[in-house]
Amino acid sequence: MSLDSRCPVHVELPVAWGDMDALGHVNNTVYFRYFESGRIVYFERAGAGFRETGPILATASCEFLLPLTYPDTVRVEVGVTRLGTTSFTMVYRVVSLGRGALAARGASVCVWYDYRAGAKAALPSDVRARIEALEGRAP
Repeated sequence: MSLDSRCPVHVELPVAWGDMDALGHVNNTVYFRYFESGRIVYFERAGAGFRETGPILATASCEFLLPLTYPDTVRVEVGVTRLGTTSFTMVYRVVSLGRGALAARGASVCVWYDYRAGAKAALPSDVRARIEALEGRAP
């Protein structure tokens, strides 16, 4: 699946005045916060809570397509495109609702992590099943 794949989880966030930098557009670091906000909502819906084990971010990338400015609202769309034994790939889309256009897209790899052991762990079957359900995939 590509970065334009179906993203079943959406969250709308306001663009804050303080998100802009000296060049008059939203700073590049803020896009990663948008991804994070969407990722946390996805985790909540998938029951991927933070206990002794949980997801940890391994990589993150962003393709900036359109500069965002205040005032605006963005819709962050999130999906999972790959489920492995200990990791999964998430994709993100940031849509400017004010301009009606895709502003950024990105991806990340999350690893299921045992925080007590300090090592990766197998993705729990119940979390896998909830992700598959969110994504509309047969288990």
